[in-house]
Amino acid sequence: MAHRPTSRDVAQAAGVSQATVSLVLGDKWRGRVSERTAGLVRDTARELGYRPNLAARHLRLGRTRTALLVVPALTNEFFARVYTGAAGMAAEHGFGVVLYPSPEGVGPARDPFASARAALDGVIASSMAAQALGAIRGSDLPLVMLDSDPDDPVPAAWVNVDIADGMRQVAAHLLGLGHRRFVHLASAVPSWTFEVRARALREALRQVPGTSLRTVSAPLNADAAREAAERALTSPETSGGGPDATALVCDDDILAAGAYKAVRRLGRRVPDDVSVTGFDDLALATAVEPELTTVRLPAERVGEQGMAALLAVLDGRSFEAPDLPVSLIPRASTARAPR
Repeated sequence: MAHRPTSRDVAQAAGVSQATVSLVLGDKWRGRVSERTAGLVRDTARELGYRPNLAARHLRLGRTRTALLVVPALTNEFFARVYTGAAGMAAEHGFGVVLYPSPEGVGPARDPFASARAALDGVIASSMAAQALGAIRGSDLPLVMLDSDPDDPVPAAWVNVDIADGMRQVAAHLLGLGHRRFVHLASAVPSWTFEVRARALREALRQVPGTSLRTVSAPLNADAAREAAERALTSPETSGGGPDATALVCDDDILAAGAYKAVRRLGRRVPDDVSVTGFDDLALATAVEPELTTVRLPAERVGEQGMAALLAVLDGRSFEAPDLPVSLIPRASTARAPR
């Protein structure tokens, strides 16, 4: 195996000390080394084919060029796409991304920071994984939050999508089809993003006289969603829901899949009797029949901007960006409200 040139080899060939080589190649020579000597060191390093040991250099500088991405579930396609975006942006800047999902697959991630903090330059985290961030708050690790409350004073930066507008688009679509009795099948995960969805839906429906809304919650799995939707569609409620509900608005596509099951088990049809909407536009949305009307979120862009925000913070720059736009994708799961 060919000998890989070291900084000592460069120093010997250039006739200078190793300290001088370190100063020049670390771009810290000005005021300490003459321009002629700096040029000689650079030329010698290039002729010898010297490449610095980046791992050792980053260790000396206190940088590992590693970011941690904390998400609630790797089994969720949305967060897999967020990781793809973050990892692509990181690779362009010589960074790596370590993924930390919930050990249970769905639900809040545990706190990984006690053992990992020393090996990281910063953290990017989803608001759905907020319970995993106890140790990072108050530490010196920069934190970038995704889909999170911009009034939270702890993070160094935020990257958000326009979740409220997505829910407003859902409401406008269903109201335009004549629906007035709604069930909101909400996520039981305590998170800012789901609070925003619920608030935006309530406010949008409140603007239209004669509408009613019943909210039921379920964990993010299809079976739990089916049970919650069945209860909502069969239990009489003066505030909405019950047998007369004609629209099921779901916080994500997985909950919508459970809603499909509930409608079928009750002997009804989507969308003839009950229209169903989702959120996220996962692959599942076009795998079910009828295909699901849902809100498309730019997951890869969320990951890209999350990593861009962290890079900016590490460079001492501020990062501010407008909320990423979302779009309603109408498909066959919604139709005019039945008479």
